[in-house]
Amino acid sequence: MRLFLRRRISPLKLVILGGTVFMVVLVVLQRDVGSTPTQDHWFENLVNKKDQVMVMVQGAVNNLGFQIGAPEPPLAGEQPSQDTHCPSGFYSQTDLKPVLERPPQDPSSPGANGKAFRKDHMTPEEKKEEEEGMTRHCFNQFASDRISLSRSLGDDTRPPECVERRFRRCPALPTTSIIIVFHNEAWSTLLRTVYSALHTSPAALLTEIILVDDASIAEHLKSQLDEFVRQFKIVRVVRQPERKGLITARLLGASVAKGEVLTFLDAHCECFHGWLEPLLARIVEEPTAVVSPEITTIDLNSFQFNKPVATGHAYNRGNFDWSLTFGWEAIPDYEKRKRKDETYPVKTPTFAGGLFSISKKYFEHIGTYDDKMEIWGGENVEMSFRVWQCGGQLEIIPCSVVGHVFRTKSPHTFPKGTEVITRNQVRLAEVWMDDYKKIFYRRNKNAADMASENKYGDISERVNLRQRLQCKNFTWYLNTIYPEAFVPDLSPEKFGAVKNAGSQTCLDVGENNQGGKPMIMYQCHNMGGNQYFEYTSHKELRHNIGKQLCLHAVPQPEQVKIEVCQLKGKGTSLAPQQEWAFTEEQLLKNPSSGKCLELKGSQLQMEHCNAANLNQHWAFS
Repeated sequence: MRLFLRRRISPLKLVILGGTVFMVVLVVLQRDVGSTPTQDHWFENLVNKKDQVMVMVQGAVNNLGFQIGAPEPPLAGEQPSQDTHCPSGFYSQTDLKPVLERPPQDPSSPGANGKAFRKDHMTPEEKKEEEEGMTRHCFNQFASDRISLSRSLGDDTRPPECVERRFRRCPALPTTSIIIVFHNEAWSTLLRTVYSALHTSPAALLTEIILVDDASIAEHLKSQLDEFVRQFKIVRVVRQPERKGLITARLLGASVAKGEVLTFLDAHCECFHGWLEPLLARIVEEPTAVVSPEITTIDLNSFQFNKPVATGHAYNRGNFDWSLTFGWEAIPDYEKRKRKDETYPVKTPTFAGGLFSISKKYFEHIGTYDDKMEIWGGENVEMSFRVWQCGGQLEIIPCSVVGHVFRTKSPHTFPKGTEVITRNQVRLAEVWMDDYKKIFYRRNKNAADMASENKYGDISERVNLRQRLQCKNFTWYLNTIYPEAFVPDLSPEKFGAVKNAGSQTCLDVGENNQGGKPMIMYQCHNMGGNQYFEYTSHKELRHNIGKQLCLHAVPQPEQVKIEVCQLKGKGTSLAPQQEWAFTEEQLLKNPSSGKCLELKGSQLQMEHCNAANLNQHWAFS
């Protein structure tokens, strides 16, 4: 009984139990009343009404918990209504109408539809103008000046899923401010960038275009520019009185921007169909995403726009080398498999940093730029590490396509020389790379000296930022975000120049050797560069200041080469031709062939090992 009382009985069961007991009592009473000869009026009335009572009780029991009733009507004033601030459905073409309609195009005009500019016969004056423009801007200004500022790029040739994609009204796409920094830019490239953005950006989403002048001295970029852009209403110029560089200029533009998203472009771009909406849509989905368009090339000589292909797939993502230089690499297969089509973003370990969109709130939360970096250089790698390590993500959006003039060299001088780039790199290494900064310093003696002498400025604010945001360490970044990277030994067994005892000269990769060319011997200079090698824990001789290159044994009579290292990181292994053993006699032996490296005249070849031959003796100097 005690156990029974301890059990919890539901109200429904109590009601059913009570009703059943009551019915049993009624039955008993009925039998007693029907059999007694006593004519008691109280019992007689009970007998007469028993059927009504039985029906009532049975009806109550049968309806308990088994019948679904109609829902209660809503109270007055609580009727559902459509949220006018977040309507259903998708944006229409009318909703996404551009700020400025493109004027009719003459298909035979220079550069029309993104085609190359060509002029077969040039006068001496025209040839001189072309040469001067190339010298001034490091691209063909002559061609650019003869192409319409509003030139069409032809049909939308993106993959069908990009062309046909629709964007939901709710949550709404955010507004954006486009920020373009320029310094002595050519009139035609700067204005074509502006026109291109106006012709392709929805008026409902583009708040403004801010042109930030980094102290240009060219006359056409002063009052003439101010007057010209006034016609657009939403385009304005802000100016830095003295040249401070890209980083400070972008911070100035961001500080006055009114849009919810900041979109940075370079001053020599052209935007393709539907470039803006995919960037903004991704930020709606993931507010901590820093998104870049698929950057295609505008040829620096002909200004041909390299249009996307409908059947194409995203191929590149950003990387970095241990000299802290940005580069491009193929997207790994396992990342490709995650993407169902071209509307899916591409995760990228680093980004080029010239063209991207970021939520203004997140830009400020994540620490904007390091405002003590100077001029230009390293800021994109610093931001790449910071975004990933502090909880954000870097992505390339293949449906967003923007063309960019890639120059082979910069036409601008650095006010404080190229030392500013090294200083910027030291700042990012000290804040974000932990002990891995040693790998960078081994490759850059100037950076190592600058670090040891504390000549890179105060980094306390950036260190505090890392602590406040509870950012992850660089080991996490390498293991999680970029496991494909080859990580050199933090403390290699040997490193420096490799000197030959017979000739007293050093191994040298030569100029512009990206792999596949024979090694050369050169006078030892102890400055690193082309003579820097590391003897790794995997027994490779790596020249890895930039690209990962390894000394590669080949059979006679071929000359020993430098090749791309086969051991690159996750999913790769050491090539037998790239394994080397330093013997006690200071010979450099390739175990797979059983032969040793020898300097024969001016060539490096593999020969039978001979400890008596000084031209087979090698040592790190």
